[in-house]
Parts: sequence; structure tokens; C-alpha cells
Amino acid sequence: MAEPEKILNIMDVNFVQTDSVVWKIWGKADTVLFIFAGAAAEFALNKAVDWLYFTGRLPKDPLGRLFSTVTYAHQIIFSDEKNALRAIDRITAIHQDVEKNRGAKIPDWAYRDVLFLLIDYSIRSFELLERKLTDAEKAEVFTVFYRVGARMKLQGLPGNYKEWVKMREDHLAQNLLNSNFTIDLYHQYKKHLGALRFAILTQVQLKLAPPRVSTLLNLKNQYWLSPLLGLYKLCRMAGIGNTAKNMLLPAAYKTQIKSLDMERP
Repeated sequence: MAEPEKILNIMDVNFVQTDSVVWKIWGKADTVLFIFAGAAAEFALNKAVDWLYFTGRLPKDPLGRLFSTVTYAHQIIFSDEKNALRAIDRITAIHQDVEKNRGAKIPDWAYRDVLFLLIDYSIRSFELLERKLTDAEKAEVFTVFYRVGARMKLQGLPGNYKEWVKMREDHLAQNLLNSNFTIDLYHQYKKHLGALRFAILTQVQLKLAPPRVSTLLNLKNQYWLSPLLGLYKLCRMAGIGNTAKNMLLPAAYKTQIKSLDMERP
């Protein structure tokens, strides 16, 4: 029989280990905000974006939807194994309820698209703000989100990082479309962010997004983001990153932004 201490240790195992690069990526608020800035671009282009409109929550409150998604991501990444799996199961149940209410099934490729863009923008955002990741670190990011997809019983997942790279390219080529939903969603982004923050959002997206995404959205380089991004990095190094972060979203979200910073135990 296992000793009580050993049983406790097994139950306290984190879903993501504290020395993992994924913990480092998702433990910084600005990196997380950049991840979802990129994701916001692809959400708008995805051919299955009508599912996000079905409940009406996304166009009505895109920023609230952002922090709702971030909350679930944090519950998974920064929880022990047991609670992380519970959070994943809640996500699965929520989607099943939406499918039941609509009387249709969300396509498997649409589920994979969301998982794939979280992998991609986790890597792209960290590399934009911090440093290049090694191939092993990129594979580690893939593995964490693969475990999420496997728990959700998603079909057709790639078996490793190299397979994911190829499937990601295929998804970008096949599953994106600039539609009326795209136009409306970008209108909502601008409405809720204001003109200046919306301009910053689109420039961050231009820096982060794959070329096909930028082309479909017709994102234009305003040429002022590069020096602004350099200044932002200096603010982080000088310890005044919170001031810069608070500029990215309206003041009402100050508390939520602060909660995204996670200290390693």
C-alpha cells in the first residue's frame, strides 16, 4: 500500500510543471494579452466563427469573452492535474451544451483550429517579447495543449510537434475566410477598445500573425509599432511594465490584467 505522503504527492502533481516554458509563457500578463491579440485575428477569420456568434456573447462583449477564456486557460495550466482535468471537462460540457441548443455539431477541424492557434501564438508571442524558443521548448508547448485536446477527445490530432507544423499550415490554407462575421467582429473590437487601442491591436496582430492571416485581414503596417514595441520592452526591463500593460486595455480590466501575472512557487 502506498504511503499517505506519496498519495498526496501524486494528487498534487501540476498539470504543467513549474519549470516548464509553458508556465513561463502563460505566467506573464503581457505575453498572454499578445497571445489573445493574435487569436482575436484568427477567431474573426475562422470559417466556423458563426459558432462563436450563436450564443451572442462574443460580439456583445469581446473583452469579457477574452478574460473568460483566459480564466479557463489559467485553471488548466496553473492547477494540479485533478483540477486541470476538471476545467477541461467543464469546457467540453459547455461546448456540448451549445451543440445541443443549436442542434448541430461543431466540426472537429474547428476544435483543432482553436487548439492549434493557442500553440502557435504561445510560441510567437513569447518569441516577440522574450527570445527564440528551442525546438524542444516548442515541442513542450505542443505537448501541453495536445494533452488538453486528448482529454477533450478531439479527433485527428497530430502525434508530435513536426506533424502539428504541417497540419497547422493546412488549416491556415483551408479554414480561414474574410466574411461578414469578420467585418462585424472587428467593428466590435474597435467599439469596445476605442480607436487608439484598436490601432495598437491591429499592429500587434500584424507582428504576430502568419502571412495568410495578415493578408486576409488586409492589415496595414503603420510603421510606428516597432519603436513602440522596443519602448514597451524597455518598460518591462525597467520594472514599469504594469503601466505599459494597462495601456493595452481599458481601465475597467486593470484587476483582470494584474491577475494574469503568476509567480513561480
